[in-house]
Amino acid sequence: MRMKPAERRRARQFAVQAVYQWQITGAPFAQIIEQFTTDQDLSKTDVPYFKELLSGVINRIETLDEKLSPYLSRKIKDVDMVDIAILRIAMFELSYRTDVPHKVVLNEAIELAKDFATDDSYKFVNGVLDKALRSLKLREA
Repeated sequence: MRMKPAERRRARQFAVQAVYQWQITGAPFAQIIEQFTTDQDLSKTDVPYFKELLSGVINRIETLDEKLSPYLSRKIKDVDMVDIAILRIAMFELSYRTDVPHKVVLNEAIELAKDFATDDSYKFVNGVLDKALRSLKLREA
């Protein structure tokens, strides 16, 4: 069954919030998932994709940060917490979800930055991911 883009977008929106929460609290994956399924309306959400994004970022945090670091103008710890959550999710998708076209990942990351981050964050997110895509010559899907 093909997932609807709106359901994927909601999965990414919840993933940004969940990754942000994890970055701040360090709470276990299961606890964050339980909280989201209790406190949020996950209908019309690709819940398995939400869980995959969160677990993918948590389980591959060092690798994702290593992949992002060369394209950041400052240390990861100095990047806004919402921005780095968005970038980590995008890098996870670019690296491990070969079925998702990189243009979709880039556009979704920009929209997430517009929704959740500061006014100019989308420019920062776009710049980092654009450099990463060009340098890594990631798939042209």
